[in-house]
Amino acid sequence: MTPSAKSLILDLLSTLPRSYPVPVAALVRAGGTLSVGENSIRVALARLRSRGMVESNERGLYRLAAASEPVNRHVRSWRTLEQSVGHWDGSWVAVDVRTGTRSSARLRERALRLLGFRMLERSLYLRPNNLSGGAEGSRARLNSLAPEMGSLVFRLSELDSVTDRRATRLWDSAALESNYAATRARLQASAARLPELSDAEAMAESFLVGGDAVRQIVLDPLLPDPIIDTASRRALTDAMREYDRLGRRCWKAWAGDAGELEQSPGDGWRPDAALELA
Repeated sequence: MTPSAKSLILDLLSTLPRSYPVPVAALVRAGGTLSVGENSIRVALARLRSRGMVESNERGLYRLAAASEPVNRHVRSWRTLEQSVGHWDGSWVAVDVRTGTRSSARLRERALRLLGFRMLERSLYLRPNNLSGGAEGSRARLNSLAPEMGSLVFRLSELDSVTDRRATRLWDSAALESNYAATRARLQASAARLPELSDAEAMAESFLVGGDAVRQIVLDPLLPDPIIDTASRRALTDAMREYDRLGRRCWKAWAGDAGELEQSPGDGWRPDAALELA
């Protein structure tokens, strides 16, 4: 599947520190590897710049804009997301989303999805209270991703048994577990295949396969053991860490003297083109 020019640009710029902006020619070259044309790259750059998502100087060098950093940090934290998971005491973190403008609502919806919240009632979203910091920690994470969220975040416990069971079924655990296994198998098959591919083919495959895996990891709701098989989820993240090292090697020549890759291209994927919602 060919990525959009916008998605490709945002992914590529996220792989390097902001102190190392990327020339247009390098973005065009990478686009060619993934069947994204030069004109599409240039048009997308102009649109992203006008929306304040990328920055440029007079020499035609581009980098992510500062406003993109909250989502960028969250996506790039995929390696350590599992470390934020703790014991679940059966309570929930709830968010009341009755307030907010249309623009803030879009950011809020993105933040809720990134942090694994699901809607229980019309204005009430919740997730298991198993992340570090409890309700206060979730509030800080939400406010980082959507600063004008304007919603109440609180701990919710002692639901009646019917509502509690309904809450645990807001996530399709069977589908999540099946996807863990399937994505892990794809990573392992691709890792075995990469050495046999040309440089360009390896760049394209590692971008697409790694990006799909990171998408799954970043959007995972990080459910606790009573609801999900957490060992299977950890195995997927471990497999992606190994694959990430291969991806960096595939893209090392592209980075050139721009600096050390902080992650392999494709690993900077943004859920639902998250930066484009900003």
